[in-house]
Amino acid sequence: MSIRPQDLKSDHISVCICTFHRQELLARLLAVLQDQITDDLFTYSIVVVDNDFTESARDTVKRMAKEVKYPIEYYVEPRQNIALARNKAVMNARGDFIALIDDDEVPVKEWLSNLFRTLHLCKVDAVLGPVRPSFTPQTPQWLIKSGLCERRSCQTGKLLTCDDQLRTGNVLVHRRIFNNYKNLFEEQFGRTGGEDVAFFDKRIEEGYALVWCEDAPVYEEVITERCCLSFHLKKYVRLGGLTGEIMRKKSVHYWRNFLKSICATIGYTIILPAIVFFGKSILSRHLVKYVYHISRLFGMLGIVLIRER
Repeated sequence: MSIRPQDLKSDHISVCICTFHRQELLARLLAVLQDQITDDLFTYSIVVVDNDFTESARDTVKRMAKEVKYPIEYYVEPRQNIALARNKAVMNARGDFIALIDDDEVPVKEWLSNLFRTLHLCKVDAVLGPVRPSFTPQTPQWLIKSGLCERRSCQTGKLLTCDDQLRTGNVLVHRRIFNNYKNLFEEQFGRTGGEDVAFFDKRIEEGYALVWCEDAPVYEEVITERCCLSFHLKKYVRLGGLTGEIMRKKSVHYWRNFLKSICATIGYTIILPAIVFFGKSILSRHLVKYVYHISRLFGMLGIVLIRER
């Protein structure tokens, strides 16, 4: 089954980008977005929200607006909070559909069209796609082999659940999912992260349907600061603690998850001394899982070791 242009009304997609002190990466993304293939199924425009009160991205957006062929709107969210920045983007999006992409990502040319087709063919409220790492020549081999920068993928059309760790780095949603701005990203997660996971978890609980599209990848550059093992250890301590806190508040499968993390912690404690001899890539892969489950246990007990990014 396929979609023909005459089968649809003239749909419009607002591509929302939140940015903070990444002018070069933002300019790269805005330049690449003009190459999106639409197959005459939709039109699209860009909404940029600068999460910097000094408006550091204004000149970049102004310059790129003269170079690209699509409309760009620029807004500022002066409060340092990614949830509020996302909300400002959504509230200023005029499209029938809203796409969300991070400022350090680069999509393939078929990105929007494949998300759009999947959403219509599956008759759902939102479609998520994969975020894949883009390594530079300077990226250490242990990091590439470790898989720490890889994220889970699924088959196209798979119905997503709260267990899939849903994010906004690559997503197309029907604007009805925001329910006239009653459904927005929660400010409390704006400096810790997890606002996107919490948002989609609640939408699924409300009955909205989300599926996966494997054919609409975006590529995230692995910057220098992410090439250190300490970065990934801190990241997983934060994620584990916040996940545990959410599990504690929701009280859903609490004891099952608590016992799972206890077993994982004991298991990794036993095997980690031996894994040291298998190289840094294998050790780091198991070490981040170890600290994740330890911090998740603390989170489920009401203690979050690292809260902010």
